[in-house]
Amino acid sequence: MGRVSAVIEIAAKADQELADAFAHLIPQLSKSSPPPSVAELAEMIASDASDVLIARLDGRIVGTLTLVTFRIPTGVRAWIEDVVVDDSARGHGVGDLLNRFALDVARAKGAKTVDLTSRPSREAANRLYQRIGFQPRETNVYRFDLEG
Repeated sequence: MGRVSAVIEIAAKADQELADAFAHLIPQLSKSSPPPSVAELAEMIASDASDVLIARLDGRIVGTLTLVTFRIPTGVRAWIEDVVVDDSARGHGVGDLLNRFALDVARAKGAKTVDLTSRPSREAANRLYQRIGFQPRETNVYRFDLEG
């Protein structure tokens, strides 16, 4: 199949097509998190802090990435979260296009840096991030479970 020409866009509305795409994609990213509802997608899309990016091939949504931007005392920062490309479209440049589009959006919003995390087991994703120019950070990542 080679590299494909995906169309990347910022989701403008939450509808059943978008919810169905997330219902298909999220289980490929996380077995423990349910996909967002139409109402939750609408909340994300309406928020100034998040941009829901989608990748389309032949009109079908095959990938998504959420870019979160926020101001802190040291400047505007951005995080890339929940990157997932459908199994059928992996290895053909869709993730690269999604991430580069997100970097352009973050830059346009004045972000000084863009961070992301990726499990070590996601070897292809980690190679992609390093190929794009993300650098590993010397830091500890902590999580506090508010539900547990």
